[in-house]
Amino acid sequence: MLDQVTKVHDERRQGEAYAPVAADAQTYNKKFYIESYGCQMNFNDSEIVASILNQEGFGATRNYEEADLVLLNTCSIREKAEQTVRKRLQEFRKIKQSNPGMLVGVLGCMAERLKSKLLEEEKLVDLVVGPDAYRTLPALVEEAETGQKAVNVLLSREETYADINPVRLDSNGVTAFVSIMRGCNNMCTFCVVPFTRGRERSRDPYSIVQEAEALFNNGYREVTLLGQNVDSYYWVGPSPANGNEETITFAGLLERVAQISPLLRVRFSTSHPKDITDEVLYTMARHDNICNYIHLPVQSGSTRILQLMNRTYTREWYMKKVDRIREILPDCGLSTDIITGFCTEAEEDHQDTLSMMEYARYDLAYMFFYSERPGTLAARRYQDDVPETVKKQRLAEVVELHRRHALESMQKDLGKTFRVLVEGTSKRSEADLFGRNDQNKVIVFPREQYHKGQYVYVKVEDCTAATLIGKVVAQT
Repeated sequence: MLDQVTKVHDERRQGEAYAPVAADAQTYNKKFYIESYGCQMNFNDSEIVASILNQEGFGATRNYEEADLVLLNTCSIREKAEQTVRKRLQEFRKIKQSNPGMLVGVLGCMAERLKSKLLEEEKLVDLVVGPDAYRTLPALVEEAETGQKAVNVLLSREETYADINPVRLDSNGVTAFVSIMRGCNNMCTFCVVPFTRGRERSRDPYSIVQEAEALFNNGYREVTLLGQNVDSYYWVGPSPANGNEETITFAGLLERVAQISPLLRVRFSTSHPKDITDEVLYTMARHDNICNYIHLPVQSGSTRILQLMNRTYTREWYMKKVDRIREILPDCGLSTDIITGFCTEAEEDHQDTLSMMEYARYDLAYMFFYSERPGTLAARRYQDDVPETVKKQRLAEVVELHRRHALESMQKDLGKTFRVLVEGTSKRSEADLFGRNDQNKVIVFPREQYHKGQYVYVKVEDCTAATLIGKVVAQT
């Protein structure tokens, strides 16, 4: 149902269509329309696709009826996401009857997993492109324009798109995501990612720093380093300075990005518990502009279930990792992923998860009940034997406990003052702005004379379980 990482799925953005770049003065002969589903990696990939298509004379549109090329960048992590995409494809097929020249394509993880069904059995699309094949998209479009079905879902051991500058199609101009690696080597039994995104490979660190520097020079003030498992970032190659071979770990990369400017905030997602090191934690502690926030998916609090999931750590080991984070970074915000009702999960295992939540006191959690995904190791090895009613009941208990913890976490911040990067106007009121603090908590405050991209100090006066509410104060 989930991948084990950065799949923090923002439900508000699922199916979001990118708008044209506002400052783009170039005239395009053709138009493309793209919807994105899934995790932030998919949204970042859509920006890479946009850059490739721009070079071929395609400009973005949010009106699919005027598009020459309609693309859905898809996710296979959840069954619901696949059902939504299939429904959209059927809608586009109807539109295509009145506009036969329009091409419809599927990108990403569903393309990798369901290529034959989408092309041959259901005949929903003209082209299918896997996440490692976006460079071939122009040639595939040409092939599809002749009436042929075009497909490339080959996985790569090298492709990182390091030389492609993503088009920031739907950005607030303040925060941006920078992909640092692709693929995953962790064979978590519930996860389809290793089969749809391939093996792990790390991007050239110099291209990452260059992209982050360019973003900062263009007014961005926060970057989030993205990867299926950022802590396993590992690059070996020649140094541009002297040609000697050098090795750069995630801690080294994190430091290089942080050194671009103290005004550039740095976040990252996601961390596999087994890989986050003291070196990373001490690097975070050394740099004020590296945010004290770690997404550390636990998935289950039961050692037995963790072993079935192939998470490679025990309950006790994970608790010690939480202790270590709090020891080195006392104010660190902590979030997680939790799956209820995994294969053979008993009430005792569920209680272990609840007690783990009591121990870690997560500020934010992404919580789901397990649904078997075809092609995963769990689907081949285990029986999905927990009744759905039990899964949902356990999920309800997890959600209720987390809501209490989240509210208590927010209440602890009453009276505190935080440095906040202004990200834009509050969704609830034009009179208010919003931003996030170091711990990734959203803070809303009166607009007054402040503006997007500015750092302000906000004193918290009130809160809900999801939002801090305050007023800007002078720096003390």
